[in-house]
Amino acid sequence: PNYADIFPELKDQPWNTVAGTNYGVPHGRGANLLLYNTAAYPTAPTSWKDMWDPASPAKGKISPYDDGIYIADAAVYLMATRPDLKITNPYALDRTQFDAAVELVRQQKPLVAEYWADVVKQGQGLASGAITQSQGWQLTANLANGESGTSVGTTKPAEGATGWSDTWMIKKDTPNINCAYLWLNHVVSPQVNAQIAEYFGEAPANQKSCALTKNANHCAVFHAQETDFWSNVYYWTTPVENCIDGR
Repeated sequence: PNYADIFPELKDQPWNTVAGTNYGVPHGRGANLLLYNTAAYPTAPTSWKDMWDPASPAKGKISPYDDGIYIADAAVYLMATRPDLKITNPYALDRTQFDAAVELVRQQKPLVAEYWADVVKQGQGLASGAITQSQGWQLTANLANGESGTSVGTTKPAEGATGWSDTWMIKKDTPNINCAYLWLNHVVSPQVNAQIAEYFGEAPANQKSCALTKNANHCAVFHAQETDFWSNVYYWTTPVENCIDGR
């Protein structure tokens, strides 16, 4: 029953729906933002350029995500800066588009201080200034800044960003189907979904959860109710042989 209160734009998406059939219940989402050291960038950057430009002033002090899905971040940047490639979806790349994204990642390597996998270590690097720009999560900045710090800022650049939408699904042939459905309903109930969102560091999926978070500003910080904010956030989607853009 709580599925009725899920934000509409999280429903019927390629990562939770096939041929019109829903296979999962979304319980939260987040954007992979540009994190930056506020001493190095007193004004919030408006572009990912310094993460990719060979002549970047942040050379030697950037920290990209240590995962293959980061190729999609390169594709997002190319969507805005290389219209000739005609990329419309960063998870649906033909050979030419994919090669261009991989080449951009290779070109980025001399700029890199380290590829991040640990949010605590990433935040410490950003707070100290050893890292001046990184791709990552609002949660990382929150942890690095603590109760009152302002050394790590976050922004979503004009080119857009990748992101994630987490979905609970039921294992095929589960012997406990009734319990499974009760669990799905529980995790997206307003109060529980609010707790999950705050603990995990993401926007809740249930529209009613925003009134129930301990931090009254949680949904504002994570842009939970800002539909326009998500319009150029490209949620992680598993690439498949038959491209999800129809090719």
